[in-house]
Amino acid sequence: MYIQIKGVPKYPVVMPEQLKTLKVPVDSAHVAEGRRIGSMLCRACHYSPETQKLTGSHRTDIPKEFGEIYSLNITQDQTHGIGSWTDGELYYFLRTGIRPQTGQYVPPFMPKLPRLSDDDLHSVIAWLRSPDPELAPDTHEYPPTQANFLVKLLSNIAFGPLPLPDQPIIEPDTSDTVALGKYVADGLAACYACHSADLKTLNDLEPEKTPGFYGGGTVMLDIDGKTGVPTANITMDKESGIGNLTEQQFVDAVKYGKKPGGGGLHYPMIPHTALTDTEVKAIFAYLKTVPVINNRVPRYQEAN
Repeated sequence: MYIQIKGVPKYPVVMPEQLKTLKVPVDSAHVAEGRRIGSMLCRACHYSPETQKLTGSHRTDIPKEFGEIYSLNITQDQTHGIGSWTDGELYYFLRTGIRPQTGQYVPPFMPKLPRLSDDDLHSVIAWLRSPDPELAPDTHEYPPTQANFLVKLLSNIAFGPLPLPDQPIIEPDTSDTVALGKYVADGLAACYACHSADLKTLNDLEPEKTPGFYGGGTVMLDIDGKTGVPTANITMDKESGIGNLTEQQFVDAVKYGKKPGGGGLHYPMIPHTALTDTEVKAIFAYLKTVPVINNRVPRYQEAN
């Protein structure tokens, strides 16, 4: 009863001075990289076909146990979007999950970016400031998400705000293939979030401690919000994982949604064409270092 009444908690907002005065460079290089990253991290949830902008949407593909979820308007509208936010506030929110204006914690279904490099995060902010038509001010917004008891419970006892990094986060050099793959898979794309045992037991700060790390089995929903789609085991187990895939087959699956045996992968796995071949091959190299899990996941079968 206490948790039901308390709801999703609020926290003190403690912004360091360097964030209060942060101004990211809005140059073409940062904007382009921010758009690339945003296409993977932001657009899928915040794009509305109705407005053709990032005004938010009804997330029918989030498991129903989390309730009815609506993503927010992240256009540059001063009132309904994020147009009045400072660069430091955006940085603080994307790292910690705390709304800097109110201290309100955003529940687990909103990804936080504790391991994204500073430069990549600056690029995302630069893109959000850019004249991208999808970010143009728009007043449209969906009803606010009403947190159900499970979300309130998780927000009080299992998940909470993440700490700001205590030192700069720098993206690995491309010459260190495994480190680059770990960064892209765990820090940028958060592949483990879907390809582990349960969305309720993710470890955002130390992903490798997530139960069933990359062993798959989480049941996601189709875009219509009805059909359960189990995520694949992408450890290198040869019986139940991807241990028999070639590097090129992995690239074809991740970038273009192609099944190794023919046909296409099913939503929510979408083609990640924004990733470079170098990044996808680095993920493959990194997954070779992840502990193997034997977990035979029932594969999704299209209805005839």
